Amino acid sequence: MEKRELVCVACPLGCGITVTLGDGGEVLEVTGNTCKRGDAYARSECTAPTRSLTTTVRVEGGKAYVVPVKSAGPVPKGMMFDCMKVINQASVKAPVKIGDVVIKNVLGTGVDIVATNNAE
Repeated sequence: MEKRELVCVACPLGCGITVTLGDGGEVLEVTGNTCKRGDAYARSECTAPTRSLTTTVRVEGGKAYVVPVKSAGPVPKGMMFDCMKVINQASVKAPVKIGDVVIKNVLGTGVDIVATNNAE
């Protein structure tokens, strides 16, 4: 059995959570959370952690050299660096509008990379 200590980021309270994991990595118990979101966060963080990704992509033929982008949903934590390699190689032609899909289904994750600002 293993115990992991986490600080919950599901809401502003920042509860200290203890997760007890079985020998196979399964969640046996979650304690310390004050809401259901904390329980769900702790279980996800210990079994299949994900993160949002924010960065920039190069713009061709625009007034700006880059446009800020983000993942439209969470990306598996273990794929963050591989996703960044793909994003760093990408470029988009101006004009770019907020919400435009810059990279569709990055690395087969089912998550698009979208623009978060305009680039003329």
